[in-house]
Amino acid sequence: MSKKGTSWSAATTSAVAPGVPVVIAASFARIFYRNAINVGLPALEIGDDVEKIKAGDILSIDLSTGKIIDKTTGDTFQAPPLPGFIQDIAQAGGLINYVKESK
Repeated sequence: MSKKGTSWSAATTSAVAPGVPVVIAASFARIFYRNAINVGLPALEIGDDVEKIKAGDILSIDLSTGKIIDKTTGDTFQAPPLPGFIQDIAQAGGLINYVKESK
């Protein structure tokens, strides 16, 4: 898995379109992280541990605790948990939907 990516909003929306439920990386640029929140895509940072996750591994992710379990290998990783309001935005499908639902 690559440690680098793009901060363009197209990068986050293209991940949401095929149904990617979460993005896990070593780190994110703040602009990518903000764009991910805006489209309802949870983004978790796990540092160099990201290299231990391989394509095709089955993961179990708890956004409220940040715990990631690789069911394929049995490894467990810890990301900082997402704040409650970010989880709410993700559940709503993005910031626009969150604001509409809050009215």
